[in-house]
Amino acid sequence: MSFATSAPLLPEILALHGKWRAPDPAVVTDTASWTWREFTERIHAFGNGLLALGVQPGDRVGLLMANGSPMVEAMFGAIAMGGVVVPLNVSVSDDAAVAMFNDAGVTAVIASDEWLSRLDNIAGSLEQMPIRIAPTPSLDGWRSMADVSADQSTKRPEVTIEPDDLINIIYSSGTTGLPKGIAHDHRGRRDWAYDLAIALRYHGGARTLLTIGLYSNISWVAMLSTLLAGGCIYVESRFSEDAFLDRVEADRITHTAMVPIQFQRVIEAAARRDRVDVSSMQAMMSCGSPLREALKRDIFECFDCGVIELYGLTEGIITTLETEHAEGRWASVGRPLIGTDICIVGDDDQILGASESGEICSRGRIAMPGYWNRHDANEAATFTDPDGKVWLRSGDIGYIDSEGFLYIVDRKKDMILSGGQNVYPQDIEAVVTNHDAVFDVAVIGLPSERWGETPVALVVFREGEDASPEAIKDWVNKRVGKQQRLTDVIVVDELPRNPNGKILKRELRK
Repeated sequence: MSFATSAPLLPEILALHGKWRAPDPAVVTDTASWTWREFTERIHAFGNGLLALGVQPGDRVGLLMANGSPMVEAMFGAIAMGGVVVPLNVSVSDDAAVAMFNDAGVTAVIASDEWLSRLDNIAGSLEQMPIRIAPTPSLDGWRSMADVSADQSTKRPEVTIEPDDLINIIYSSGTTGLPKGIAHDHRGRRDWAYDLAIALRYHGGARTLLTIGLYSNISWVAMLSTLLAGGCIYVESRFSEDAFLDRVEADRITHTAMVPIQFQRVIEAAARRDRVDVSSMQAMMSCGSPLREALKRDIFECFDCGVIELYGLTEGIITTLETEHAEGRWASVGRPLIGTDICIVGDDDQILGASESGEICSRGRIAMPGYWNRHDANEAATFTDPDGKVWLRSGDIGYIDSEGFLYIVDRKKDMILSGGQNVYPQDIEAVVTNHDAVFDVAVIGLPSERWGETPVALVVFREGEDASPEAIKDWVNKRVGKQQRLTDVIVVDELPRNPNGKILKRELRK
């Protein structure tokens, strides 16, 4: 006889919070504030409404929505009834949206009101006409979210969800190629949230500010960790550095997750103020792109809690540099997440030793089951070691020091081959950012008859700063190795980035 039950999955965990944390705050947006009772009743009613419309557990539910309470309700309502949510970046092109929705085979699409006409225009290109739902639709053929939920039970939908059932498909950013659907199952997402909640120091009193679109896995890190712990998420409709500081002070925000460019803007906004109270902040995470050493030091200077840098892939590779380990290791991205293992693999698929650079690979319970409908991509992402263990390839180059701390060298596909030598753009970018006039930079390799490829820097100046491209090039070239010297410096107004903060170097090369 055993009194133990199987470990609950996220839908049951949230329902239990609705029971035992009923009066506590759960969700705050620009237009709504829900307790845990209100939150779970809303998502259960919406989930039951989807079932009544014919959406079945395992069906894919597409989301093209702006941050706000409707997106939170739609996302977790679909999850509650066993649906597989497919949240798209709202800035994707129509062709990309069609390709992703067709690839996922969505049964229903839920869209913010401002994108109804857009979706109607592309409906003819979809392989099947999905059920269409919006908060307050103004076009024929669309159901309102309120009508879907009307007269439905507010109890958890009576469906069976197994640990191996999918919970979401998140499409890759496409920074290095065609987007791929990254699938996660219920067990993996629950375990991922548990492990991240510990690593990033979430708890039941957490008040977490979400400033990135909820279609991003960065937001999922903070959102699921907070909700799993029983805390409250504050969902911003858009990011503003001044609004961020105001919200932290007014609502005593304790946690957040942002990309480096957001932190940079927050630090600069704080410097413009006579006084800023961020003393409530307990833990912050930076991820999505490298957090350069100078900026990391500035964050520690501005925020007593410092910042935890997370290196990871949506596919399931994560390391974190805890604040206590940052001093003396500013360039590191830390050690593997709880229960996760990493290794460095050379070009000959041999596991390398300490301080040797190669491709970062990982294995552990947080890894994705695989890419959706992409056997070729799954094969390409697999490394099998001599002992028969299967590892997930990252496509990133790094090394592990003698203490077990990981350092990122660069994206494997961004590496520049100049004169037969490997040149890593991140090394050059770290030098360029030390120039007083430079706010942002990206280094790419362009074709060269003499060298094969040659480094070129695209720079964004700080406000009020000015310098000649030639002067910056000369300044940098005196501080880098011969193979790293820049051929050209190009001044631009801004660098193209995806919602996760990654610079779209493929676009820059075009």
